Amino acid sequence: MKELKGACIIGQSGGPTAVINASVLGAIQTALNCPQITRVLGAAHGITGVLNQQLYDMGMEDPVELELLKFTPSSALGTCRYKMKDPEVDPTDYEKILECFKKFDVRYFFYNGGNDSMDTCNKISKFMQKSGYECRVMGIPKTIDNDLFGTDHCPGYASAAKYIATSCMEVKHDACCYDTGMVTIIEVMGRHAGWLTAAAALASYAGAGPDLIYLPEVDFDMDNFLNDVERVYNATNKCMVVVSEGIHDKNGNFISQAKTNGNDGFGHAQLGGLANKLAEVVRERITSAKVRAIEPSLLQRCATHLASTTDAMEAYLAGKTAVTAAVNGDTDKMVAFERNNLYGQYVCNTKLLPLESVANFERKVPREWINAAGNGIEMAFIDYALPLIQGDTGMKTVQALPRFARLRKVLAKPCCEA
Repeated sequence: MKELKGACIIGQSGGPTAVINASVLGAIQTALNCPQITRVLGAAHGITGVLNQQLYDMGMEDPVELELLKFTPSSALGTCRYKMKDPEVDPTDYEKILECFKKFDVRYFFYNGGNDSMDTCNKISKFMQKSGYECRVMGIPKTIDNDLFGTDHCPGYASAAKYIATSCMEVKHDACCYDTGMVTIIEVMGRHAGWLTAAAALASYAGAGPDLIYLPEVDFDMDNFLNDVERVYNATNKCMVVVSEGIHDKNGNFISQAKTNGNDGFGHAQLGGLANKLAEVVRERITSAKVRAIEPSLLQRCATHLASTTDAMEAYLAGKTAVTAAVNGDTDKMVAFERNNLYGQYVCNTKLLPLESVANFERKVPREWINAAGNGIEMAFIDYALPLIQGDTGMKTVQALPRFARLRKVLAKPCCEA
């Protein structure tokens, strides 16, 4: 494979996570040390920054500030939810991207995101090949949903899972301290895959978690749900429930009353309000109970203070691997994780998957990891998730508050003006 010299663009897309910036840091630091990469550019708000030619010169950033990205939440470069049309239907966006690549001499493109982002990567890669423009395109995985196909787990998931488990333990203690009857319903993110909701089972494993857990992998039945809640409440005077926002009935209809709030840029239903709806139904059934609905919302994906060190280190590895692989000649691939066991210890290795095998495929929680009644989680999931949430970050603080990265975000000039 011949050496390819030129600039690279690194972009972030979709929902933020507690460690998405660790992946970007891994890519940036590796790229800055690659002689084949002439400039390292960051896309302002994902692919929209490429379309608008708004690119940051990452070589102008203070290395000390860059290092702080490892434990800075959300998307430091800015993110977006922009769905590109099929180039056969409308090539306008792709032509703009090609124009930007030529203008900034971009020969490497790294995109950090989930299912839809891998689809964007795949389309761009195919268009560049068809256009005869040599540019190596690599996907860097991230999603708290943990639903990317072909990888054992996704960067961002473990930290969010740790947050959910910890929060459930804290809520459990709070809900049980009164002598009055109480039902607590917690709504967790997860449209079609229940990986994050399943993390609540870690709290139960640790001795203070929910009594009932409902995932979208199993059709939801309201009558069964009410019977489950009443049974637990009658036995203990308390009941704690955790539900995925995307639970649906046997016809595929979302239980959430807020499903009509519109769609995101990729056509996905905007969900919310589920916990409140279920709380209303429970109040009508169990009139003696105080019923609370809790929705962690954005807190569950940006809680860097509870991030898993394992997650952050693996996120960094994903970014580093993408750049190294591209410089060595790989393209049209996504970095994925493989789980191994070495002397009884969890080990994570990387592998590369074709983008087309990943794009738009969702990986669900195995049915056998959910109990027969569909209202709880089996030990197999605990064994899967425990190694991923290990380690406290020891993130930098100033006067007991987090010290997050502060980037300069200097806009890059095209090659002819640089």
